[in-house]
Amino acid sequence: MAAAYTSPGRHYHNLTHIEDCLGALARVENLSPLDREILSAAIWWHDVVYDATRADNEALRAQLAERHVRKDLRQEVGRLIRLTKTHDVQPDDRLGAILISIDLSILGAEPARYDAYAAAIRREFIHVPEADYRAGRAKVLSQFAARPVIFPDAVFAARYDRQARENLARELASLRG
Repeated sequence: MAAAYTSPGRHYHNLTHIEDCLGALARVENLSPLDREILSAAIWWHDVVYDATRADNEALRAQLAERHVRKDLRQEVGRLIRLTKTHDVQPDDRLGAILISIDLSILGAEPARYDAYAAAIRREFIHVPEADYRAGRAKVLSQFAARPVIFPDAVFAARYDRQARENLARELASLRG
């Protein structure tokens, strides 16, 4: 599976992203061993298929995970991976809130790291003409910025929300400028 994350064209969605996500998971408190195992599997599988020209990556990832993870984890791991398409989580979905918050935590990174992430995403979408990329990226970032809560897990929200909003505003200004 690690080989998938080292394929050409992966400038952000690579092993470093998985390592960062696993590191963030390690800092989450009050998880049962089973919940930690489910989230670990979801992290490993959540970007295993990555083709920036396709719209069905999340479904393909979930299907692949459901074929390969332990039987008693399949349904939940697949469900969590599917959440990464919209990043929308129900209020009572703690595991979903944690996974989505972990996946989005780069938005709340210090500015230099965020800027490196934004540049890496642009390289992953190099096939998209500049004007189209700017419009599409601005739309996605505006949707996150408009949310009352970017990070559905309260601990992540407290830690990252302010910086995420500053980063999003800065990138949006550069995309529109």
